[in-house]
Amino acid sequence: MQLNKFKKMANKRDLKKDINYVLGDIIEAVYVWEYSNTDKDTKKSEAIIDEAIATFDELIAKVNDRSVEDKKAHFKAINKELEDKGRALIEKINKLG
Repeated sequence: MQLNKFKKMANKRDLKKDINYVLGDIIEAVYVWEYSNTDKDTKKSEAIIDEAIATFDELIAKVNDRSVEDKKAHFKAINKELEDKGRALIEKINKLG
C-alpha cells in the first residue's frame, strides 16, 4: 500500500503560511547578517530583502488567482517555485560573507 495516496493536498491557507514562513525566515537571516556585520555595506543585503518581498507578493498573487482550472497542479507549481526561489535567496545570503 502506498502512503502517498493518502497524503492530503496542501490547501490555499497552508501554502500562504509556507510562503510567509520561508520568506520571513530569509528576511530575518538577512537582518541577523546585517547585525553581525555592522562594518560592511548593506546594499547587497537590502537587495536580497527587496527580492524576498517581491517574491512574496508574486507568489501570493499566484495563490489567489481564481482563474486556474487545476488547483492541485497550480499549488504544486507554486510550492516548487517557492522552494527554488528560496534556495536562490539563501545562496545569495551565504555569498554576502
